[in-house]
Amino acid sequence: MADPIQDFAHHRRIDPLYHFGGSLLVLLALVLALVSLFRHGAVWPLVVSLFMLIVFLRVRPYSLRVQDRLIRLEETLRMQALLGEELRARIPELRPGQFVALRFASDQELPARVAEALQEQLTGLQIKQRIQSWRPDTFRV
Repeated sequence: MADPIQDFAHHRRIDPLYHFGGSLLVLLALVLALVSLFRHGAVWPLVVSLFMLIVFLRVRPYSLRVQDRLIRLEETLRMQALLGEELRARIPELRPGQFVALRFASDQELPARVAEALQEQLTGLQIKQRIQSWRPDTFRV
């Protein structure tokens, strides 16, 4: 299924299987483990369900961190090709959240958004709100 047109209001991605299905299963396992502990004194189901909870809570942030590193690399290469010498020299000053937000700016709009981000120390949200010509990112996690 093709992704819908992205803009500021419709750019966040929800994975129903992970966000709803996975969280419900982990919660159910934890509840059943607690019931088992109180009824039968069984500790191992609780240990296993707590391990599942830890893994569930850590898997997505790890993949998002890797994605952010790739975005920083891709956007650095894109900026080196599109920005003037003065802004190109300031690319290392951008924060990770700024790189992530700037990926949505079109090639024509990128220099202005980078200059604003550096000059005004904008957050990722503020950068996204200023983007006029949205460049979709359909390969995100």
